[in-house]
Amino acid sequence: MSVLVILERHRMAGEALAAGREFAAALGVPLAAAEQPEAAYTADGYTAAYEALIREKNPTLVLFAHTYQTRDYAPKLATRFGKTLISDVIAARFDGAGPIFVRQLFQGKFNADVRAAGSGPHFVSVQAGAWRAAPTEDGSIEKFTPSVDAAASRQKAEAPFRESARAVDLTQAPIIVSVGRGIQEQSNIPVVEKLAAALGAELAASRPICDAGWLPMERQVGSSGQTVAPKLYVAVGISGAIQHLVGMKGSKVIVAINKDPHAPIFEAADYGIVGDLFEVVPALVEAIGKAKG
Repeated sequence: MSVLVILERHRMAGEALAAGREFAAALGVPLAAAEQPEAAYTADGYTAAYEALIREKNPTLVLFAHTYQTRDYAPKLATRFGKTLISDVIAARFDGAGPIFVRQLFQGKFNADVRAAGSGPHFVSVQAGAWRAAPTEDGSIEKFTPSVDAAASRQKAEAPFRESARAVDLTQAPIIVSVGRGIQEQSNIPVVEKLAAALGAELAASRPICDAGWLPMERQVGSSGQTVAPKLYVAVGISGAIQHLVGMKGSKVIVAINKDPHAPIFEAADYGIVGDLFEVVPALVEAIGKAKG
């Protein structure tokens, strides 16, 4: 009996490992990790390789980061064991009747409890940003590397997709000022740029801003952008859709500025300012300037 974490070569691997550590402690079982096979990815090959490892080790839980690759093969893998993948989990509780996993529905408007029925293994993927990443190089964790039999796969791997290098790595920024649809027009972006400059911060944005071409896609924070965890995250005119929250809720301190007092972003914020950003932001810039002398 153990918790087995699948360590995909992805920035979310550490988050899955952190969740695995929490679940293993709650269950009182050892934690182990399966590293990604060296062979080129195919859903057939990975499913067979991980199936063999899971049948050998018989873990209680199998954890994945919720990535595009996981979504491709993990449901198939779970089906091999007569199970359903419980995807996009943000939290878990454990009692005598078995684990209960928390998922979000309707773009984060509701949380649903999902109890894993029957004996393990149970298959779970964790949502980006739900856990703060743990180092994947941990000598206390037993690791396995499954092998892939390419000849047994019905699929042929193609050359991996290579995305262009990012000119901005928001994951390394200690302070981020992020702008959302509340900015109204592209011509108003300099209002928030001044705040970023005053704080010595990187400028980021929610998806609608980048989709509109108001800021480069490399500055997008969220489930389809970058996942960040700065010391300070200032969300300006961002409502707080779940797709954005998963990319920044690991921030140590979150400050939200929004004129809607019921905006979901305030639920994630440590400090909230309810007001018109076109009044609040210039006032903050002025106050920061005075503080700097």
